[in-house]
Amino acid sequence: MRRRAMVWILGPLLLVIQFGCWISVWFGLPGNWFILLAASLYAWLMPVSSDGDVTMLGWPALAGLTFLAVLGEFGEFAAGAFGARRAGGSKRGAALAILGSMVGGVAGIFVAVPIPIPLVAPLAGAFLFGGLGAMIGAMLGEIWKGRDFEASVDVGKSAFWGRMMGTVVKAVFGMGMLLLTLLSFFY
Repeated sequence: MRRRAMVWILGPLLLVIQFGCWISVWFGLPGNWFILLAASLYAWLMPVSSDGDVTMLGWPALAGLTFLAVLGEFGEFAAGAFGARRAGGSKRGAALAILGSMVGGVAGIFVAVPIPIPLVAPLAGAFLFGGLGAMIGAMLGEIWKGRDFEASVDVGKSAFWGRMMGTVVKAVFGMGMLLLTLLSFFY
């Protein structure tokens, strides 16, 4: 009985932690992997007992979460690579787009702080400024490589849209991971 009570206390706590991890995806962090890590720790700390009292999160759920995390990473990478390569971007432009995306995502949090919409404003700021950071980084990389300004703007725009689409794709898979965790508690 005590074990079942722990499951009903720690289960919702796991979902809250995973939701926080999902939010970190919008900041450019590996939130889907944090979701998987939280679920793995939960499954490890709450193993199946010998009398059949299940943890509600077993190997099939962890395998599904791993699969969704890998798909999310692949989708994010593919969208970003497609965006930068579509305009003929260089490796230097792609590397600076990644760096600019991280810097822009963090800066967007602070820029959006004065907007009086809790949680939504910093998320939107991180999302938008992450894309702008990718754009500026890609443009700087292309200019550094010796390309003209117009060509670097085209690569920058593609990096912006690639970053935006990549984040959305990764967040969709992250939401799928949250739903899989929730469903594993009932089935």
